[in-house]
This record gives sequence, C-alpha cells and structure tokens, in this order.
Amino acid sequence: MSGVMKRMGMIFRAKANKALDRAEDPRETLDYSYQKQLELLQKVRRGVADVATSRKRLELQLNQLQKQSSTLEDQGRKALALGREDLAREALSRRSALQQQVSDLEVQHQTLQGEEEKLTLAAQRLQAKVDAFRTKKETIKATYTAAEAQTRIGEAFSGISEEMGDVGMAIQRAEDKTATLQARAGAIDELLASGALDDSSGLHKDDIQSELDRLSGGTDVELELQRMKAELAGGSSSSQQAIEGGQGNPGQQSQPRDTPRFDKQ
Repeated sequence: MSGVMKRMGMIFRAKANKALDRAEDPRETLDYSYQKQLELLQKVRRGVADVATSRKRLELQLNQLQKQSSTLEDQGRKALALGREDLAREALSRRSALQQQVSDLEVQHQTLQGEEEKLTLAAQRLQAKVDAFRTKKETIKATYTAAEAQTRIGEAFSGISEEMGDVGMAIQRAEDKTATLQARAGAIDELLASGALDDSSGLHKDDIQSELDRLSGGTDVELELQRMKAELAGGSSSSQQAIEGGQGNPGQQSQPRDTPRFDKQ
C-alpha cells in the first residue's frame, strides 16, 4: 500500500510539473525575480536609512552631553574660585557621570557607524547585481521573444502549427464537399440523359423525343403551306370566271359565289 501511495504521489508530481512547465513563461518568471530583487534592495536601503537615523540621534545626544559636561566643568571651576569646594565637588561628580554616558554613547555610535558602512556597501553590491540581472533579463527576454516568433513563423510555413492545421483541415473539408457535390451533379445529369430517372417537371426530353417533335413541327408547316397555295389558286379561278360572265351579259350581275374555305386542322 505504501508503494502504491508513493507511486501515485510521484505521478501526481510529474504531471503537475509538466502542467506548470507548459504554463510557465520565462519572461514572466524573470520579471517576477527582478521585482523581488528590487524589493530586497529597497529593504536594504531602508535598513541603511534606519541605521543612519539612529547614528544621527546618538551624535545629537553626544553633542548635548558634551555641552553639559563642559558647563559642569565651568561651574565647578567657578565654585572652587569662590571657595565653595562642596559645589565644585558636586559639579565634578555630575560631570563624571555624564562622561560615562558619553563614553557609552561613543561606543554605540562607532557600532552603528560600522553597521551603516556595512549596509551601505551591501546595498551598493546588491544594486550592482540588480542592474546586471536587469540587463541579463532584458537580453534573455529579447532572445526568447525572437526565438518564439521565429518558431511560430516556421510552424506557419510548415503548416504544423495549431492555427494553420485548423485552416488546412477546413480547406480540405471544403474541397471534399465540393468534389462530392460535383460528382453528384454529374451523376444526376447522366441518369436524366439516359432516362433512368423520370423528369417530373416535363421540361427534360431525350434525343428521340426531340427529333420526333422536330419532324412533327416540320409536317405542320408543310401542310399549312399547301393549304395557303390551294386557297390562293381557288381565289384566282373565281375572279377569272366573274370577269368572263360580265362581258357576255352586261346587264346581268354576277352572283357571288362561295369561296372555298380550308379550315386549319
């Protein structure tokens, strides 16, 4: 059971690592690291400023204590000059206590000054590293961007990118559908021409029917032409007989005769 759990944990970590590797962008990682370095540099500078502030306070306290010490020394000298040895002794005692405080503050001042120098040097070194990292970061980002663009261009030319693959598949599907429709249209035309399919509209005729219709149309034209000729011939004979009858009996009017008519069949 323990072995199974270990294996499951290893598989999970491997898959998680692979997913993180796909999601990770080196440019974003570099920017994040640079931001963290800037924050660290800011903290170091803030520490230097804090130490410098403490050192400055000690200097002010030292100056103030030194002034008090000088004042007590003058007061003791004046008291001794006036014969007040007791006051002079008290002034010198207070001055001695102040001198002890001054000594302690001077030690603290030297310690803070050393810390300030160390932090200032560390801040300068860290600033140099941050500047170098920024230059390297921008160089890596530019190189990565150029390589990424070159890879995409190469994939586009070779047609192996995901976008171009989708376009190629769409073109292939369109060509396949077009070829299928063309083949279907050609097959239907061949079936209609052979008579295998009935034309319910009555508009499509085969070659034999077209020839019969043409011959029938020609026969109708010939019959109509013969009737017109016969009609014209009959009309000419009636006119000639009427003229001759009028010359033999002028008083007799010619009786109209029915002109033969040919009904169009």
